[in-house]
Amino acid sequence: MTAEELVKKARAAREFAYAPYSKFQVGAAVLCEDGSVFTGCNVENASYGGTVCAERTAAVKAVSFGYTRFEAVAIVGGPAAGELAACPPCGICRQFLSEFCGEDTPIYMGVSDTDYEEQTLGRLLPLAFHLD
Repeated sequence: MTAEELVKKARAAREFAYAPYSKFQVGAAVLCEDGSVFTGCNVENASYGGTVCAERTAAVKAVSFGYTRFEAVAIVGGPAAGELAACPPCGICRQFLSEFCGEDTPIYMGVSDTDYEEQTLGRLLPLAFHLD
């Protein structure tokens, strides 16, 4: 799967975001080792701590189907009524993804299907916490 295809899936997932408080809608897609793709969107809650980011939604969906190694992650986000911008994962999501990704895993932050910024998880989270 190309980066553009993964970004497109993240953009499509963004359409389902439940963001009545921040009005900031995010979609994510994770590519698993066998080519399977799982998508997710952010789901906010009046108790802000109960909010779940798009990246973790997609990752949890993948893990719940037995996938624990991700080859790439795409994220698309921005204000509900505004333009998209390269949207990096928050700190919690960076640490969460490090459980299932290597430090060289590409993270695509999309503005459109063909316009995206690419980083590695290791660059976004240089000192990930691991128990091993």
